[in-house]
Amino acid sequence: MFRPLATPVVALAAVLVLAGCSGGSGGGAAAQAPRPAWHTTEVNAVSRAAVATGVAAVTSMKPDGTLETAALDLSSGRALWRRPASLAGRLPGMGVPPPAAVSAAGGKGVVAAAAPSGKSGKEALLVAADARTGHELWSRPVRTTFGPQACGPYLCVSEHTALATARMVVLDPLTGAELWRLPGIAEAEWSDTGKVVVLRLAKHPALSTHDLRTGKTVWELPVEQALAPGVDLSGGWSFGSAGGDLIGYVAPYTSPRTGRASVFGVFSVRLADGKVNWLRPSVVRVYPSGSPGFAPVVRPVDEKGRFGGFARLDPGSGRVVGQITADQVPGTGWWLAFPGDMARLGFLKPSHAGASFELASGRPVPVTGQRGWSFCVTDPKPLALTRTPQGFFPVASLCEFDLATGVRAPTGAVPPQWFTGSQDGWRLWRDEKGGLHAVRDATGTTPGMYG
Repeated sequence: MFRPLATPVVALAAVLVLAGCSGGSGGGAAAQAPRPAWHTTEVNAVSRAAVATGVAAVTSMKPDGTLETAALDLSSGRALWRRPASLAGRLPGMGVPPPAAVSAAGGKGVVAAAAPSGKSGKEALLVAADARTGHELWSRPVRTTFGPQACGPYLCVSEHTALATARMVVLDPLTGAELWRLPGIAEAEWSDTGKVVVLRLAKHPALSTHDLRTGKTVWELPVEQALAPGVDLSGGWSFGSAGGDLIGYVAPYTSPRTGRASVFGVFSVRLADGKVNWLRPSVVRVYPSGSPGFAPVVRPVDEKGRFGGFARLDPGSGRVVGQITADQVPGTGWWLAFPGDMARLGFLKPSHAGASFELASGRPVPVTGQRGWSFCVTDPKPLALTRTPQGFFPVASLCEFDLATGVRAPTGAVPPQWFTGSQDGWRLWRDEKGGLHAVRDATGTTPGMYG
């Protein structure tokens, strides 16, 4: 889960590192991209999509500004059912959450999401439904919530997040039965069929691994032990897996009282026992880019808030595998750009010729014929939601650009896997108009930009 950066210093960081762009080809003529299996405009997707048992589920915004959970047939994109959705308790900086899609015991698919509760709709009810038919299986009052998450074959749900009784509960998706609970506010960052790693959101945040069935703690690691004292999650965080490791990023947050930035950086912990593998302090993650678990690209920041060059890290070791120096950065007015394999770092200048460098060697390369992916817009507008706190943005969409001219490419190619990730071999993404696309051209499940 990623929470965007929103403080003044962090916003400056976002301006300077924003607009990473990944190409559909490694340079030269654009490679032939696979065509989407389907594209639907029946939904106005504002969240990522979740997949389970042949069904894709997404949070969609209706023309009247209300939200709904929409389920679609994964093979065709045909709409299956819709149900009202709620953001009660969700923080705007966290973005719009997707529904949770789970393959439960016996292979039955379940989609769970927060729905409005009561006349005012200011409280939430967790509703679980059959993934294909939409038939309601059970519901549970949660008052305020960050939204449900799939945790292996179960559901992890934050409840009562605005109250002192806040807790995370783990539920059976078929019956709603509570298996165990964890006091305080927590979010699942990784899970398999037997274990879940949660981030406990507190003054001194901690990662902990639990047995999914019983809740028994396997290991616990204070985030400040992995980074340094002075962590503040208000700036944002993101996690992604890489083999047997979990790669975490904590963003800086500038205190309005002291004017100082909190501790930030990238670190790796071993999923088996919580041992810290490596640490890269005082670096900010660039956007767009892959999950921290896949080719993290970062930019160092010194004690005076000055930015250095750019570096790509090996998620397995934390070593720098490619970089360019600060004096190679071509002035201002650019957005970052990467080829599909992220072997080069480009600077996209709207309506002008940009620049490109080989990350491994740092040498400049011609931009003629190169295309790359970047945010379609760098000044997105917040969603015009009704009966919901303002400040929510839709999940970002990528567009392909010609680096030599700085204009959009007309090919309509499929975005790279480092952005979309894959779920059971399917890659799904939202276009800038809210349409949902899908293609099956991968294998297994891999993390994308949003974790």
